[in-house]
Amino acid sequence: MIGGIAVIGQAGALAVVHDGLLLHLRDLPQAATLLTGTTDRPPGVDRPAGADRLPGADRPSNMDGPVNADRPAGTDRPPNADRPSSADRPTGAEGSAGSVPGGPRLNRAGARPTVTDVAVEGLRALCLALDLPAEQAAPVAAIRVGGPCPPSLAPRLQRGKAIIVRGGHDLTGRPLAPLDLSSVRRFAADCGLTDFAVTATGSPVLADHELQVAAAIADEVPGARITLSYEYGRCGLREREQWAIGNAALCPYAAHLADQAARRFPHLPLYFCRTDDGLVSAHYFRRYPLSCAEGATAALHRGLQALTDRQALTDQQTLTDRQTLPGQRSPHELGAPLRVQRGALHGTAWPTPEQAAAFGAPLTAPMAAVERIVRARGTAELDNAVADAQDEALARVISAGAAPGSAHIAATAVNPLSYLPDGLYRLRISARGATP
Repeated sequence: MIGGIAVIGQAGALAVVHDGLLLHLRDLPQAATLLTGTTDRPPGVDRPAGADRLPGADRPSNMDGPVNADRPAGTDRPPNADRPSSADRPTGAEGSAGSVPGGPRLNRAGARPTVTDVAVEGLRALCLALDLPAEQAAPVAAIRVGGPCPPSLAPRLQRGKAIIVRGGHDLTGRPLAPLDLSSVRRFAADCGLTDFAVTATGSPVLADHELQVAAAIADEVPGARITLSYEYGRCGLREREQWAIGNAALCPYAAHLADQAARRFPHLPLYFCRTDDGLVSAHYFRRYPLSCAEGATAALHRGLQALTDRQALTDQQTLTDRQTLPGQRSPHELGAPLRVQRGALHGTAWPTPEQAAAFGAPLTAPMAAVERIVRARGTAELDNAVADAQDEALARVISAGAAPGSAHIAATAVNPLSYLPDGLYRLRISARGATP
């Protein structure tokens, strides 16, 4: 069994799922305060006026990069999801959705549910679905390695400082200029910030200059959190830079959330929902929080889809039962497997958004993705580059919390790049695993 906790606004909910079957669903009134720390803001993160979008959140992607921060109209609440009355909502302890008969027992049955009251017998892991608000973004020190540019093309920051230093490569790996490490060291020592975003021209092909800049920052600012744009992998300099800035800005808040969750649930493996699909470990979440910037929204859609499928299956079973001739047994009576347990929500009433998101949180698995630009002069070189990228994707999904032996390559795409020198390819590799 795997638990899911979702926080949407100030409302929270807990779901327990086993093999796709919803076994338990209840409200957690204190989840927003105790998990997201709305009254306990992390040090150094002030709420700036007018900060309504995350840097790097302009374009959707299935990689560990920018996400679309605009929610589609009508997706904030499920259909017919005006808060149910007491007659419509599932019954259970304290008027919240309760356990299915025969389901798991909470250790404090009958008590008012709290965020720490999730100790369920047999629970193997806990998945957290959260949206990371843009106002929690911290100031960032942005370093671009490349040539000079007009002010309109300089790094875009909501809060922080930026510098452009000489260096970088073209997409064939040829250096454009020697790396100016002395300027990097002075900027790192004088900026007064600890969250850095580093973007070098040509880093998707050759990341040497970004790695050298990161080493110089670590020497000058011990304990600095450093995001490197090559880990996103896209060709576009500005796109990678905005991803790096957005990711670096969320790192302090992500560390705060991960610490809060670890204190609340010290004996459970913790996962966070990604914006696109999949889960990541708390360690991975600290490193790449932008990949989870809209985890609650993704879990909400996943939960609503599962509930919609459940309703369609229930309707089909009802029709089949009615069409069964006297003396025959319906497929349902013969034990046809159900992915969503009938009666788990005590009828057909839609749950609240946070309940649907809590249900959707455990319905996926650890996932990670890698995108790289490689240069290969023949099939053998390309095969080696693909194998290296697949190894990196497998390492990432293990870091994202995949259980031992469960990591596997889910998809591989190799595409030649047009209008560029021959032998340049974009590799997109995704890997998946299973929770414990």
